[in-house]
Amino acid sequence: MNKNRLEAFSDGVLAIIITIMVLELKVPHETNTLAALKPLLPVFFSYVLSFIYVGIYWNNHHHLFHIIKHVDGKVLWCNLHLLFWLSLFPFVTSWIGESYTSVYPIILYGFILLMAALAYYFLVQALLKVEGENSVLAKSIGKDFKGKISIVFYVVGIPLTFVSTWLGIACYILVAGVWFIPDKRIEKTMKE
Repeated sequence: MNKNRLEAFSDGVLAIIITIMVLELKVPHETNTLAALKPLLPVFFSYVLSFIYVGIYWNNHHHLFHIIKHVDGKVLWCNLHLLFWLSLFPFVTSWIGESYTSVYPIILYGFILLMAALAYYFLVQALLKVEGENSVLAKSIGKDFKGKISIVFYVVGIPLTFVSTWLGIACYILVAGVWFIPDKRIEKTMKE
């Protein structure tokens, strides 16, 4: 099957996710001073973190589909699985923005991040089956240390949230920081 429809659909869904998230940023109407923005800082911070995550997924999704030639039904379902978890970002982003010191919103945020990471891993595995073990994709992904360590940090971050919400959030920020630096594996392999 051709991959173009999958890419276009995924881009559209990710654009809608970002649009829904930004709509949660409400303009303060009580006063026109900078002090009116202070209560919105947690909402803004949660938006920025989630925007970065959606950007990371879009960037890496783009790189993946740039080097593959075909998709099959399993890839389509794995991609939908990833988009499902990403589509929950606006909900959990809004909840942690309103309740950033509460344990359960941070745990749910971490759970959604974990499930999105697992869904991305399953998508990569499905693509590897379509492309083959000697493909450019297989050479680019290698042992996928970044992907696996990210999952570990989510698994650690969720229970750490019971100790301190800031420890859980720190784990999630750390993973975003690791992926914020663009992953050059695919670009590097394509140049060889």
